[in-house]
Amino acid sequence: MSIKVGDPAPHFTLVSQTTNGPELVALSDLIGKSNIVLLFVPMAFTGGCTAEFCEISKGISEYDALDAKVLGISGDNPFAQEAWAQKEGITITLLSDYEHAVTEAYGVAYKQFLPEKNLIMGGVPKRSAFVIDRAGIIQYAEIQEHPKDMPDFEAIKAVLRGL
Repeated sequence: MSIKVGDPAPHFTLVSQTTNGPELVALSDLIGKSNIVLLFVPMAFTGGCTAEFCEISKGISEYDALDAKVLGISGDNPFAQEAWAQKEGITITLLSDYEHAVTEAYGVAYKQFLPEKNLIMGGVPKRSAFVIDRAGIIQYAEIQEHPKDMPDFEAIKAVLRGL
């Protein structure tokens, strides 16, 4: 079941690999400090996911001005995410949902990812976007069925401006 606007955001703690080593990032530690933009992507090092996170990284000051912390989640291991971030210049916090528990909790898991291309990997996150307000409530939810379809970032920014 997918999360909807008005639902409390499911809490999680995930690993982010930084240059200082692994860090645990808990949603509960971020609630109340700023609004949160939670972006799920299928896989590191793929064209669409790289384009999305590079674009967000380039425009991160706009999200900062809207009092929003941007977090990116994929099912890749944290070491692959770190290599990806370094190679591509991705500056947002990347969180590893290696066991797909958060992907399941937010209702964004593919049962089969791109079976037409023989990529039959269950649990891969659908490209999705959620805005979580300071109170921990979902204020925007968008789930794309096709991995090449990007979230509506103008709509996300409009929601943030209204918070």
